[in-house]
Amino acid sequence: MPRRKRGKTETIKERAIYVYLPSEEMVEEWKSLAKKAGVSLSKFVQEHVQNSLHMEQDTSYKPRHILVQHLRQCEEENRQLREEVRKLEALVERLDTELRRYRLKSFQLATGEPKKFDMKLIELFKRMKFVRSDELLPLLEINPRDSEAVKAINQQISLLETFGLLEPEPNGWRWLG
Repeated sequence: MPRRKRGKTETIKERAIYVYLPSEEMVEEWKSLAKKAGVSLSKFVQEHVQNSLHMEQDTSYKPRHILVQHLRQCEEENRQLREEVRKLEALVERLDTELRRYRLKSFQLATGEPKKFDMKLIELFKRMKFVRSDELLPLLEINPRDSEAVKAINQQISLLETFGLLEPEPNGWRWLG
């Protein structure tokens, strides 16, 4: 006849042990520590006995409170690193904007005409064959509020149209070169 599996309630007497502590103060202290740890007294005693046994058997074993402390340190370090990454990303964005502005300034003479073409612009048109006007600035990573950069790009597009390399269409430009 197969043995019937019994539940926790049915095996409670077989799983129970009794521990007599030397004083009522120690009982209250253990209860207080268990409450502080957020576990039942039974779970508190189990964890501490298991920790003790594991430390005797395995020198690399780390008790729960050490792991919790390490986790908190890692979370704090992670928070600090995320903040540092956020600041660095903002700095990179500002430097990229400044770099694009300087590159585009080099395309303009005092008269406002470009002295040389932005190769990124030309390669974009060559690669895509058709570029929509609303996609142009994002593809070139130019902020639409940067009026100097927009003016320099518009001057270059105008010259490319004059040379017959670009053909304006209702919503963009087609590369003919």
